[in-house]
Amino acid sequence: MKEHYQKSPIEVLQDLNVNEDGLTSENVLKRQIEFGYNELTEGIRKNGVQVFFEQFKDSLVIILIVAALVSAFLGELESTIVILVVVILNAILGTVQHLKAEKSLNSLKAMAAPTSKVMRNGQVLEIPSREVVVGDILLLDAGDFISADGRIIESHSLQINESSLTGESLAIEKTTSAIPNEDVALGDKKNMVFSGSFVTNGRGKIVVTNIGMNTEIGKIADLLDNAKEKKTPLQVSLDHFGKRLALIIVVLCIIIFGLDLFRGREMVDSFMFAVSLAVAAIPEALSSIVTIVLAFGTQKMAKENAIIRKLHAVESLGSISVICSDKTGTLTQNKMTVQQVYVGDRITQHDALQLENDLDNKFVLMTLLCNDSITLEGKEIGDPTEVALVNFGEVYELDEFIVRDKYPRLDELPFDSDRKLMSTVHQIDGQTIMVTKGALDVLLSRVVQIETKDGVIPFTAQHQKQIEEVNQHFSQNGLRVLAFAYKAIYETKKVSFQDEENYIFVGLTAMMDPPRKESKQAVADCISAGIKPVMITGDHKITAAAIAKQIGILKDEYEAIEGKEIENLSDQELKDLVGNISVYARVSPEHKIRIVKAWQEKGNVVAMTGDGVNDGPALKQADIGVAMGITGTEVAKEASSMVLTDDNFSTIVKSISNGRNIYNNIKNSIKFLLSGNTGAILVVLFATIFALPAPFAPVHLLFINLLTDSLPAIAIGLEPYNKNVMKNKPRDIREPLLNKNFALNVGLEGLIISIVTIAAFQIGLSHGDSVLASTMAFATLCLSRLFHGFTCRSQQSIFKIGIFTNKISWLAFILGVVLLHIVLLVPPLMSVFEVATLTVDELFTIYGLAFTPLVVIQLYRLVFNRRINE
Repeated sequence: MKEHYQKSPIEVLQDLNVNEDGLTSENVLKRQIEFGYNELTEGIRKNGVQVFFEQFKDSLVIILIVAALVSAFLGELESTIVILVVVILNAILGTVQHLKAEKSLNSLKAMAAPTSKVMRNGQVLEIPSREVVVGDILLLDAGDFISADGRIIESHSLQINESSLTGESLAIEKTTSAIPNEDVALGDKKNMVFSGSFVTNGRGKIVVTNIGMNTEIGKIADLLDNAKEKKTPLQVSLDHFGKRLALIIVVLCIIIFGLDLFRGREMVDSFMFAVSLAVAAIPEALSSIVTIVLAFGTQKMAKENAIIRKLHAVESLGSISVICSDKTGTLTQNKMTVQQVYVGDRITQHDALQLENDLDNKFVLMTLLCNDSITLEGKEIGDPTEVALVNFGEVYELDEFIVRDKYPRLDELPFDSDRKLMSTVHQIDGQTIMVTKGALDVLLSRVVQIETKDGVIPFTAQHQKQIEEVNQHFSQNGLRVLAFAYKAIYETKKVSFQDEENYIFVGLTAMMDPPRKESKQAVADCISAGIKPVMITGDHKITAAAIAKQIGILKDEYEAIEGKEIENLSDQELKDLVGNISVYARVSPEHKIRIVKAWQEKGNVVAMTGDGVNDGPALKQADIGVAMGITGTEVAKEASSMVLTDDNFSTIVKSISNGRNIYNNIKNSIKFLLSGNTGAILVVLFATIFALPAPFAPVHLLFINLLTDSLPAIAIGLEPYNKNVMKNKPRDIREPLLNKNFALNVGLEGLIISIVTIAAFQIGLSHGDSVLASTMAFATLCLSRLFHGFTCRSQQSIFKIGIFTNKISWLAFILGVVLLHIVLLVPPLMSVFEVATLTVDELFTIYGLAFTPLVVIQLYRLVFNRRINE
């Protein structure tokens, strides 16, 4: 069965059982019952309370809640309150972020036109767009927003901007003619109009073919509603880590509890001791530290033109292995620019004409005279193609206002989509000249002479063949071609369309939206970092391929395909194909989602850029949706994780570098917390196995976890960024945070910390004082963890990264040392924290033991790294 665009206007009217006088009131009522209202609907949404309580399903959050209950059971109300505040704040943040993301559909609804002009009962009426029905005759004028999809039945120079649907900024010239082809891309359905687009020029009449959720924008709303947001790699890693940590803690607590019972300890005391171990093992501050590090990361990225909308998306940037990028405005300047010209039998770069040459001078003047656009105080006003010609004149220091004042316009024939020509009349050098620009195929058929460097000569078949070859050369390189010609007019009457013939051909302009200067380097940086850049655009394949070649995305022609070529592929076939394709042209929103999913199913973390409504579903489906801040629609921004304030591809690459560094810093912070907690656990295990007194009071563990842990961990998370991270490949998202190498490092470093802490504990016990032993163990563990903060700044030696490059780390260390000594030396606090009075010798013993792990680990790294380098 034929689609509406394949039929003539009469056939469509017959199919919809309507004539050009419009529907009757009775028909409207029947159709409203049959088709419903012209509005976007949405699926069942979770309310704020449901979303809030869902935040507590995370494994790490469950562990924190258990920690709070344990602390409450131990009577440590301060610890309980702190942990619960952290958990609730995280839940509130997650709820706010989720509800923000659900604004996408509301932004789509806001794009609907509030009213529409329709023909009903033979009369023109203005009605709410919600009441438009299938079969309505809509009247369109310049400036109107279109409220429904429809088939054009009448067009008078009608031009529609469909950028919100196709992503391409140039207005589409519309026609009434049927298009016989099947599988025509949305942007090529030139006899159709679509809801959400707007009229930029002319007027027309359409018959409505689809309303509400059946429109193209309705299909996007449905895709957006069903697109699933993915957890970030860090969220997945922390989730796995939380489950494993919970299991380890439960097993350890059971072992400790069993050992104590076996040794004859009271059941209540055994249970309390096991619970104390759980408190020591749980890194209560982890969630808040991750949030703080991510928040600081977003501030840095905001200064570099990347606004992060979803906090956890920051670290996902570091995992990106594929960037699916729009072309217009992201990789290109979003500004049509004359690239080359053909004048006097030669192709010349746009800035290489010689104005002392009469022909070159005449050609540039014509581009400014047969033109309605202007640039005023930095603002470009008019059609993008004509603005490009004005900017072309500025290359030769020709101002359009001065040129037009010198050769005023006497008459004109405006451009229309049927003729594909525009003509203006001027007095030049005592002659009345009609200058015409337009489509080459139309203009060439009206040419009888050609102006060359040797003067005006007859236009021959050889000339035509040469010009057509030049046109083909330009087209194959993705350039848009405009032809220019002129003729002398000897009568003073007003010109008419019949006068557009018998021309003298002058030349061609070839223009395109050129790549941004920084795009080529950004693409090269991606490739060297193991990231595959992919162009997905609504533009034509030839244009897309030409840009992709210039910036290094496309190597071979076979790597570029059109959306219709993947239409009939199964998901598995597409998954097998995507790795070989670098450019997708003429794609629909459904294609974009399928491409993103195919990459994700291959185990990749995918970033998707976009600015139009059509990009919304894919932005939401991608691991990182990147919206354009300047040209982007609200729909695109609300569906995205990140917004670029400069619409620049290179900003994404900078953000990936930031994301990699942030992930490394978070991982180092987690390593610091876990190695310190491992040290504490091993000390408790040692005391349990050898039936020694408890090495720590509960208040000691609270002090360590909330103060001496948190400050260095935050400082490590704010470590200055390593510029070499982009030399590495993206990390494998399937690799857990607590992998074998990571666990080994945590275990070894924790073991070293435990050895010096046990040594301090034993020294205290040798003096016959269990309180002194506990005090020395507590102080040594605190101080050694503060020193360990320097070790965890990087996997390299601190001498390699610079001892003083992280000033925040020094601030955290000094503050931690001061707080520890206040607890150890201020009498009122000594009783609160259950510490004994320490002699100077004992203090120096603590300092020496606490400093030992830093020395041992740094010496190991110096030797180990030297061996690797050798």
